[in-house]
Amino acid sequence: MEKLIGTITHYFGKISVAVLKVDDDEVKVDDTIHIKGKYTDFSQTINSMQVEHEKIEKAKKGDEVGLKVDNPVHEHDEVYKVTE
Repeated sequence: MEKLIGTITHYFGKISVAVLKVDDDEVKVDDTIHIKGKYTDFSQTINSMQVEHEKIEKAKKGDEVGLKVDNPVHEHDEVYKVTE
């Protein structure tokens, strides 16, 4: 099952980091997410998240967090949390 939790607001290609705005629920390190957009469609496990260069374990509704992504993403891509 998948639940829409937020959108990508920025992507830093050189360092493969996406900025995720969390609009619903929460997300944490080791969660599996599915990033989906016009040109994007892949799932990955979150290995690390940061807020202003500080490592965090969990992001909640309203947070904007940087996360390392396995593939390029685009602004407005939707981010889903994958649950059993």
